[in-house]
Amino acid sequence: MTKEITTAEVTPGVHIPLIGLGTWPLTGEDAAAAVHQAISSGYRHIDTAENYANEAAVGEGIRRNGIDRGDLFLTTKFNTQWHSRSGVRDAFGEAVKRLGTDYLDLFLVHWPNPSQGRFVEACEGLQDLVKDGSIRAWGVSNFKPAHLRLVQDAGLAVPLNQVQVDPEHGQPGQLEFHREHGILTAAYSPLGRNGSFLEQAAVRGPATELGRTPAQIVLRWHVQHGRVAVPKSADNQRQRENLDVFSFALTQQQMAAIDAHETGAPPRLDSDTYFH
Repeated sequence: MTKEITTAEVTPGVHIPLIGLGTWPLTGEDAAAAVHQAISSGYRHIDTAENYANEAAVGEGIRRNGIDRGDLFLTTKFNTQWHSRSGVRDAFGEAVKRLGTDYLDLFLVHWPNPSQGRFVEACEGLQDLVKDGSIRAWGVSNFKPAHLRLVQDAGLAVPLNQVQVDPEHGQPGQLEFHREHGILTAAYSPLGRNGSFLEQAAVRGPATELGRTPAQIVLRWHVQHGRVAVPKSADNQRQRENLDVFSFALTQQQMAAIDAHETGAPPRLDSDTYFH
């Protein structure tokens, strides 16, 4: 039997677990406890951000668990105030201080803020951090194809873009651009905000047939499409369920039925105007 693939390659030699723990909007002890619990349950990928105001708590949860740092894939993101080559280095210094680590596995530009016009410089700063070994890989978040093209025009290949994706917000044009340009997609809010599609027959049917939860079906849909997904949960049982999506598979017909729930709706926030 072929071993199930549970990671994706961000850049040569850097592998990211396909399921990670999203931590927004957890803060304080809630965040620390959720991270500790998740790592104990087998999570090896934790996703946080400067703007979540929980990096220190996430770091505490990691230390509390006692896991070897090399066994964990840690992602965080920085705000637009740091959008310059030197600013990104300062953002890195502040992030690792809060997290209590000396390197990052993945560091992301959280929002492009095109009116500020410095996100390309931020990406150049990230590439500098890769070159000197401060971070293992870099990427962006919420970048539209137009933003990605500007980064590419500067001679940089974007390894990963973290964007909102769920069955009703499939962003087919965005994801097609990613495929054409070798950009790995990471999905935030992979189970949606109101989760109404979890009640649909395309999800409920396979869940009943396979003895799985609707959330597991949707997360399996993500990973079978080759996406990273970072669902948030502080509940022990749901954390375990969300991670347990590699022991079953959906058929092509089941995948297509979930795909068909695409509504054409844009992401909840417009990255041409929203940022922090």
